[in-house]
Amino acid sequence: MAADGTLVKRHSAWVRMTHWFNFVAVLVLLGTGLNIFNAHPYLYWGASGTTVDTGGRWLAIGSLRERGMVMVGTTTFDTTGLLGRSAAKNGTVQNIAFPHWATIPSWRDLGLARNWHFAAAWLLILNGVVYLAYGAFSGHFRRKLVPGPAELRPANIARDAVEHLKLEFPKGREALDYQILQKIAYAGTALLLLPLLVFSGIGMAPGMDASWPWLVDLFGGRQSARSVHFIATNLVVAFIIVHLLMVVLAGPFRLMRGMITGWQRVETAK
Repeated sequence: MAADGTLVKRHSAWVRMTHWFNFVAVLVLLGTGLNIFNAHPYLYWGASGTTVDTGGRWLAIGSLRERGMVMVGTTTFDTTGLLGRSAAKNGTVQNIAFPHWATIPSWRDLGLARNWHFAAAWLLILNGVVYLAYGAFSGHFRRKLVPGPAELRPANIARDAVEHLKLEFPKGREALDYQILQKIAYAGTALLLLPLLVFSGIGMAPGMDASWPWLVDLFGGRQSARSVHFIATNLVVAFIIVHLLMVVLAGPFRLMRGMITGWQRVETAK
């Protein structure tokens, strides 16, 4: 057993490599995805939807009377300065769903954004295959992510939730193991959300009507696939925000060193 205050091996090279490839892929996918969304900032349920055919529309980001707005169903929110209407690089105000600083590239270029988006998607897919293969065959999933029966008890989940809310993080050797909420969040994102993003993205491709029509039907139409893609993306963004917040609160330098070098310092349990 490692003594308190010593360095211990936390992450293997494979875990670190796939983590950072994932970081790059998701960052590019998010930025380019917002640029692509700006070309048609509306979402629908069903097989079709246009600026004229608005029957299935449930979300719109735009401007009205020189105010930025987000419309969800029949409810409208004023988002001037952030969504719908914001300042461009040169300071002029423009009507655009997502601001230039959130998109890749920072200017409106649907063709370039799509090319980068597809390239990053392939990186995400190939990296995901490597991660899943490593996790399954090395025992990483079994050791780190699969919860035991005792961990899944409601009382244990509630206790972990309370400790997170009170910002009470494990110390010593316990800090090297994922807690139940971490396991649920990591496994849910890696095994459910990211695959859902990939398949809903594929379902949006026009060629899928001929190649994999069942996939388009599974989502209820191409526009529904686009809506699912958008919702799943927002859930991934929410996961990233919470993940980064927990890293900052639990000790950013110690945890970052663990994910970069593989070695993490064991703190003294109190």
